[in-house]
Amino acid sequence: MTFTNSSADSLIIAAAQIAPVWLDRVRTVNKVATWVHHAADAGAGLVAFGEAFVPGYPYWIEHTDGARFDSGVQKAFHAHYLDQAVQIEAGHLIPVCDAARDRGIHVIVGCIERPADRGGHSVYASLVSIDDHGTICNVHRKLMPTYEERLSWAPGDGHGLRTTPLGAFTLGALNCWENWMPLARAALYAQGEDLHVALWPGSVRNTEHITRTIAREGRSYVMSVGATLTRADIPADTPYAELLAERLPEQLGEGGSCIAGPDGEWIVPPTTNREVLITATIEHRRVREERHNFDVAGHYARPDVLQLHVNRERQVSARFTE
Repeated sequence: MTFTNSSADSLIIAAAQIAPVWLDRVRTVNKVATWVHHAADAGAGLVAFGEAFVPGYPYWIEHTDGARFDSGVQKAFHAHYLDQAVQIEAGHLIPVCDAARDRGIHVIVGCIERPADRGGHSVYASLVSIDDHGTICNVHRKLMPTYEERLSWAPGDGHGLRTTPLGAFTLGALNCWENWMPLARAALYAQGEDLHVALWPGSVRNTEHITRTIAREGRSYVMSVGATLTRADIPADTPYAELLAERLPEQLGEGGSCIAGPDGEWIVPPTTNREVLITATIEHRRVREERHNFDVAGHYARPDVLQLHVNRERQVSARFTE
């Protein structure tokens, strides 16, 4: 089932609200691939997973004195996180790419990326988009990590502020609190975005307001996707497992995945505290109807007065001329 060149007006989209195998890249990648097949079985042309899903969100920072400088505990956590992070150029996402290609489905998955083009020892909260041919078509590194995330993740760049055609729709996506950044949203609106995916660690307090706000502002479909995670889900072989069991709350990620229509109303309100595949059939006709009185980058824009300039150059630490 291929949507890339389809002129069909409708599309089934899916939010995979599931738990990672926390801080275990290989097992989490395999779980993602399995749920890609579940989404395809449900007829979906798009499936998305939460922010930092592979290998997981750094929950230890908040609960284990993560800001203590030169701490042996924090160094150990960070070293393990880098070891389990995704190196795209090493082929770590091949099982997901294979599933996307075999089932003809577009996949968006949040990853902790450890890219070689920045030296290979810093990590980014990256949103990886894989098309229905199994090709990685975009990697967007989160522009600004939020609060304690800055103790682990490096700030990204504008290279991934891009949209992708998906059937009748134009797909864009952002990580977590980037979705609150008006200019990041505007960069996607300007490229014709009418289907927006917002990735989150997993919390209703993050998804219940901004999802409908973006939908109403952009006159677009918006799907927010969060993960679930409980203390009991943490593998026993995780570094400092006893400390984590003592310090972490019982509920770490509750999901909060939801879908809003281009009128800003709920199609699927926030869902919590369970692993579930949330699906909805969306109709491009509804986008065209709602753009009648407001098109944020079209007839209601004034580029002669207000215009956004975006730097999409991938930032690297050195450029070499031989």
